[in-house]
Amino acid sequence: MANHPQGTQRAVKWYPPAYDIRVETIPIPEIIEPDDALVKIKLAGLCGSDLHIYRGHEDVDAELICGHELVGEIVALGSSFYPGATGRPELYSTLQIGDKVVSPFTVSCGECHFCRVGFTCRCIHSALLGTPLLPGGQAQYARIPKAGGTLFSLTALARSNARVLDIADSSLLLLADILPTGVFVALQALQHPKLSPMLTGSAYPSSSFVPCDGLVLSGTGVMKPLETADRTLTIAIVGLGPVGVCAAVSLLHMMENIRTTKGLDCRIVAIDPNEARRKKMEAVYAKINSHDKQSCAFVVAAIDEAQDLAKLWTGGAGCNAVLEVVGNNSALDLAYSLVRPFGIISSVGVHQEPPIPFTGRDVYNKNVSLDFGRCPVRAMFPLALEILVKRQDVFGGIGDDASLIENTVSFDQAAQSYELFDKGKCGKILFDPWM
Repeated sequence: MANHPQGTQRAVKWYPPAYDIRVETIPIPEIIEPDDALVKIKLAGLCGSDLHIYRGHEDVDAELICGHELVGEIVALGSSFYPGATGRPELYSTLQIGDKVVSPFTVSCGECHFCRVGFTCRCIHSALLGTPLLPGGQAQYARIPKAGGTLFSLTALARSNARVLDIADSSLLLLADILPTGVFVALQALQHPKLSPMLTGSAYPSSSFVPCDGLVLSGTGVMKPLETADRTLTIAIVGLGPVGVCAAVSLLHMMENIRTTKGLDCRIVAIDPNEARRKKMEAVYAKINSHDKQSCAFVVAAIDEAQDLAKLWTGGAGCNAVLEVVGNNSALDLAYSLVRPFGIISSVGVHQEPPIPFTGRDVYNKNVSLDFGRCPVRAMFPLALEILVKRQDVFGGIGDDASLIENTVSFDQAAQSYELFDKGKCGKILFDPWM
């Protein structure tokens, strides 16, 4: 616990019932448990998920410190951290004061069943930053529980990948949530068995794992390779906020490899009713070099245009997969209208109380699969970092037409930033707690 800072800090706080953001001076958090780490925050993000609490949609009735995206520096460690610590996640023996870290938005111990199999967002110790139970990252300091399993050490990574040292903190912050979430929503669609016939070129069920022998009999034609037209993937992305842009960039990255190794064609339609968001997506796509655009046809569209285009592209069949990153019923309605029979809706939008807008009969009648839920950020780090390093043309800047991040501001502009972001009048905003 050496060098533990004392005194007070500034933090962005939300007060119930809704729309009440204040900047206050409060005590610096203490190390409470042996597995804790204290992080001095260099940058904190304002995320679309923060708006659910801001609007009063999360049934939260207690004040809280906002935010769940942070990059910073270790300033104190609990007693579990020491050289030679064994039988625990590696960081318990290697993390040091002064190391640069990024924190996922959920705590994950790295030791329970869910962490061991990669479902880190459902750790048995899971806690969400920016809630009454765990103060968030829009502050000068944050306490991170189970830090040896939660944190991602950029200092340790730089020892084997020096390019990490060239990446700005504003870019690295994207690893806390929105880039891994964009990776996840695309990956859980591409890994779904219902896309395997297109990816493997074999008809279902031979396209996936079959738990018996003798399925394919001579002369049945089951293993006849699919025709080129049947292998074309058509994918829609519903919502082009920051996570939607990350999903589009991640999907293009993955499809580049799939096209190279499997030789199939792909078409992507990226959809948003907001013209400013469509223009941002178009600017991002224009920034990506031409070689990386060869994997897919890519069109940015408003809702009606997208529906017509999906019908035209597929002869009315619909999209193989729809990535839903908004988190409301109108987005789910659109996703269901776009997806084809035996398609998949992959959703990372944070949905609220209203029931989903289609019935069991609806999904039965189309054989639609639904994959919903929170991104296991800690497990997504390796792939997300690969994309972040490669796509510094998009993720490396601030304030340009093609930059995902619009601006960095002080806490003094927190209330205004929340209001503008809530109304769709600004893009991704970062807070510098020391500005």
